[in-house]
Parts: sequence; C-alpha cells; structure tokens
Amino acid sequence: MRMISKKLMSYLMAGALAVASLSVPMVAGAGTDPYGGFDTVEPTGGEMLADAFLVRPFMLVGTVLTTATFIVTLPFSLLGGNVGDAAETLVLEPAKYTFVRPLGEM
Repeated sequence: MRMISKKLMSYLMAGALAVASLSVPMVAGAGTDPYGGFDTVEPTGGEMLADAFLVRPFMLVGTVLTTATFIVTLPFSLLGGNVGDAAETLVLEPAKYTFVRPLGEM
C-alpha cells in the first residue's frame, strides 16, 4: 500500500511540474498588448528566474544544436549560395536570443 502512494505522489509531482513548465509561454506573452503593441513594464523577478533557469539553458542547447546543423549543412549552403542566410538563421538568431537579450524579456 505504501508503494502505491509513493508512485501516485511521484506521478502527481511529475504532472504538476509538466503543467508548470507549460505556463512559461504564457509568461512570455504577458507583456504584449492585444492591439499589437508592447507594454513598457519591467520584467518581474519570477520572469527573470524563469528566464535564467528554464529558458536560457534550453536556448543554449538549441544554439549548440542549430550551430551543429549549420556546420553539417554548410556544403549544401555553399552549393546553393545562401551561407549568409543560413548562418543568420541557424547561428546568429539563437545566439542573440540566448546571450544578448536582457534577462526576463522574452
């Protein structure tokens, strides 16, 4: 009986963590105006923490993966003549989003 309650508790905790991680995009869109503009509200501490500990590590992994993809596809980009576009999309944009933007601004 005790084993069932431990498993149930672990499943509930995993579910709660999954639901909490799904709310990150909602936090990212919280600063947008429904009419297309942006509010000038400073990011909160929670947004900064979410950015520092959830978004940035995933974006770092994404930057490494997209850079590796750029290197693998570089011969095809050379043949197609679009090395600059591929570098901008696969290397520079993820790197800027990971390292350059202010903390908490998503």
